[in-house]
Amino acid sequence: MEVKIGVQHAPREIVLESAQTAEEVESSVSEALAGKAKLLSLTDEHGRKVLVPADRIAYVELGEPTTRRVGFNAAL
Repeated sequence: MEVKIGVQHAPREIVLESAQTAEEVESSVSEALAGKAKLLSLTDEHGRKVLVPADRIAYVELGEPTTRRVGFNAAL
């Protein structure tokens, strides 16, 4: 699952690949935005935690993981 998090007053977004399901991520985001948690805590596919203050979240976008192409394409 690819997760993009927009943070207020930050020029770039946080992008991570998570092994969590869309429902788990959505539940974590909902709890953070409802004030039940001060931090949005997500775990990426390598086991690293990403913590974002709940009051700084601008948006969260959930999507399918993207496949990264490796190599060069020579257009003739």
